[in-house]
Amino acid sequence: MKTNTPMENINHFNIRVYGLLLENNRLLIEDQEYKKRDIIKFPGGGLHFGEGTIECLQRELKEELNMEIEVMEHFYTTDFYQRSTFKESDQVISIYYFIKRQYPQQPINYSWQEVANEQKVKFRWVDIKDFTEDTVTFPIDKKVAKMLLNNFR
Repeated sequence: MKTNTPMENINHFNIRVYGLLLENNRLLIEDQEYKKRDIIKFPGGGLHFGEGTIECLQRELKEELNMEIEVMEHFYTTDFYQRSTFKESDQVISIYYFIKRQYPQQPINYSWQEVANEQKVKFRWVDIKDFTEDTVTFPIDKKVAKMLLNNFR
Protein backbone atom coordinates (compact mmCIF):
# COMPACT_ATOMS: atom_id res chain seq x y z
CA MET A 1 0.00 0.00 0.00
CA LYS A 2 1.29 3.44 -0.96
CA THR A 3 1.52 6.24 1.57
CA ASN A 4 1.18 9.87 0.63
CA THR A 5 4.59 11.14 1.67
CA PRO A 6 5.60 14.62 0.52
CA MET A 7 8.05 13.28 -2.06
CA GLU A 8 5.68 10.92 -3.89
CA ASN A 9 4.04 13.31 -6.31
CA ILE A 10 6.71 16.00 -6.47
CA ASN A 11 8.50 16.11 -9.78
CA HIS A 12 9.65 19.74 -10.12
CA PHE A 13 11.33 22.39 -8.05
CA ASN A 14 9.84 25.87 -8.26
CA ILE A 15 12.63 28.28 -7.31
CA ARG A 16 11.54 31.76 -6.24
CA VAL A 17 13.80 34.74 -5.53
CA TYR A 18 12.70 37.72 -3.41
CA GLY A 19 14.05 41.10 -2.38
CA LEU A 20 13.82 42.62 1.07
CA LEU A 21 13.85 46.38 0.55
CA LEU A 22 13.97 48.35 3.81
CA GLU A 23 14.00 52.16 3.72
CA ASN A 24 13.25 54.57 6.56
CA ASN A 25 11.91 51.78 8.80
CA ARG A 26 9.53 50.70 6.05
CA LEU A 27 9.43 47.43 4.09
CA LEU A 28 8.29 47.20 0.46
CA ILE A 29 5.69 44.48 -0.12
CA GLU A 30 3.69 43.34 -3.12
CA ASP A 31 -0.04 42.85 -3.35
CA GLN A 32 -0.92 40.38 -6.07
CA GLU A 33 -4.07 39.05 -7.65
CA TYR A 34 -3.29 35.65 -9.14
CA LYS A 35 -5.78 33.02 -10.29
CA LYS A 36 -8.56 34.80 -8.39
CA ARG A 37 -6.57 34.82 -5.13
CA ASP A 38 -5.36 37.82 -3.18
CA ILE A 39 -1.74 37.40 -2.11
CA ILE A 40 0.66 39.56 -0.12
CA LYS A 41 4.33 38.76 -0.58
CA PHE A 42 7.79 40.19 -0.95
CA PRO A 43 8.80 41.58 -4.37
CA GLY A 44 10.36 39.02 -6.69
CA GLY A 45 9.39 35.95 -8.64
CA GLY A 46 10.37 32.79 -10.43
CA LEU A 47 13.85 31.79 -11.54
CA HIS A 48 14.11 31.10 -15.27
CA PHE A 49 16.25 28.26 -16.54
CA GLY A 50 19.70 29.59 -17.42
CA GLU A 51 19.76 32.58 -15.06
CA GLY A 52 21.31 33.05 -11.65
CA THR A 53 19.37 34.03 -8.57
CA ILE A 54 20.65 37.61 -8.45
CA GLU A 55 20.01 38.05 -12.16
CA CYS A 56 16.47 36.74 -11.59
CA LEU A 57 15.79 39.23 -8.81
CA GLN A 58 17.16 42.11 -10.88
CA ARG A 59 14.99 41.06 -13.85
CA GLU A 60 11.83 40.65 -11.76
CA LEU A 61 12.15 44.07 -10.12
CA LYS A 62 12.96 45.70 -13.43
CA GLU A 63 9.87 44.10 -15.04
CA GLU A 64 7.43 44.82 -12.23
CA LEU A 65 8.77 48.07 -10.72
CA ASN A 66 11.09 49.42 -13.41
CA MET A 67 13.61 49.49 -10.58
CA GLU A 68 17.35 48.94 -10.77
CA ILE A 69 18.56 47.23 -7.61
CA GLU A 70 21.77 46.22 -5.93
CA VAL A 71 21.78 42.95 -4.03
CA MET A 72 23.40 43.53 -0.66
CA GLU A 73 23.46 40.13 1.03
CA HIS A 74 21.73 36.78 1.24
CA PHE A 75 19.19 36.57 4.06
CA TYR A 76 17.51 33.16 3.87
CA THR A 77 16.93 30.08 1.70
CA THR A 78 14.08 27.69 2.42
CA ASP A 79 15.19 24.95 4.80
CA PHE A 80 11.96 22.97 5.03
CA TYR A 81 9.65 21.15 2.66
CA GLN A 82 6.96 23.32 1.06
CA ARG A 83 4.56 22.11 -1.61
CA SER A 84 3.43 24.77 -4.09
CA THR A 85 0.06 26.36 -3.42
CA PHE A 86 -0.69 26.50 -7.15
CA LYS A 87 0.84 23.33 -8.53
CA GLU A 88 0.80 20.27 -6.30
CA SER A 89 3.58 18.54 -8.25
CA ASP A 90 6.05 21.34 -7.36
CA GLN A 91 8.22 21.84 -4.31
CA VAL A 92 8.92 25.53 -3.64
CA ILE A 93 12.38 26.75 -2.70
CA SER A 94 12.60 30.48 -1.97
CA ILE A 95 15.73 32.60 -1.72
CA TYR A 96 15.69 36.04 -0.05
CA TYR A 97 18.21 38.84 -0.39
CA PHE A 98 18.50 42.26 1.21
CA ILE A 99 18.47 44.79 -1.61
CA LYS A 100 18.72 48.52 -2.11
CA ARG A 101 17.62 50.77 -4.92
CA GLN A 102 20.38 51.98 -7.21
CA TYR A 103 18.43 55.22 -7.68
CA PRO A 104 16.64 55.95 -4.37
CA GLN A 105 14.73 58.92 -5.79
CA GLN A 106 13.17 56.78 -8.52
CA PRO A 107 9.40 56.75 -7.96
CA ILE A 108 7.55 53.52 -7.29
CA ASN A 109 4.29 52.83 -9.09
CA TYR A 110 1.70 52.10 -6.39
CA SER A 111 -1.23 51.38 -8.72
CA TRP A 112 -2.40 48.00 -10.03
CA GLN A 113 -0.66 46.80 -13.17
CA GLU A 114 -1.16 43.65 -15.20
CA VAL A 115 2.07 41.68 -15.53
CA ALA A 116 0.89 38.35 -16.97
CA ASN A 117 -2.23 36.34 -17.69
CA GLU A 118 -4.45 36.32 -14.62
CA GLN A 119 -1.88 38.30 -12.64
CA LYS A 120 -1.95 41.88 -11.39
CA VAL A 121 0.44 43.48 -8.92
CA LYS A 122 0.84 46.66 -6.91
CA PHE A 123 3.43 47.67 -4.37
CA ARG A 124 3.24 49.47 -1.04
CA TRP A 125 5.33 50.34 1.98
CA VAL A 126 4.55 48.91 5.39
CA ASP A 127 6.00 50.49 8.50
CA ILE A 128 8.15 47.86 10.18
CA LYS A 129 6.29 48.46 13.47
CA ASP A 130 3.02 47.49 11.73
CA PHE A 131 4.50 44.49 9.91
CA THR A 132 3.84 40.99 11.27
CA GLU A 133 4.21 37.49 9.93
CA ASP A 134 0.46 37.59 9.27
CA THR A 135 0.99 40.48 6.84
CA VAL A 136 2.22 38.01 4.20
CA THR A 137 0.39 35.03 2.70
CA PHE A 138 2.74 32.12 2.12
CA PRO A 139 4.38 29.90 4.79
CA ILE A 140 7.96 30.59 3.67
CA ASP A 141 7.31 34.36 3.65
CA LYS A 142 5.84 34.06 7.15
CA LYS A 143 9.06 32.46 8.38
CA VAL A 144 11.11 35.21 6.73
CA ALA A 145 8.86 37.87 8.27
CA LYS A 146 9.39 36.40 11.72
CA MET A 147 13.16 36.31 11.16
CA LEU A 148 13.15 39.93 9.95
CA LEU A 149 11.18 41.07 12.97
CA ASN A 150 13.62 39.29 15.28
CA ASN A 151 16.38 41.40 13.70
CA PHE A 152 14.50 44.60 14.62
CA ARG A 153 13.72 43.69 18.22
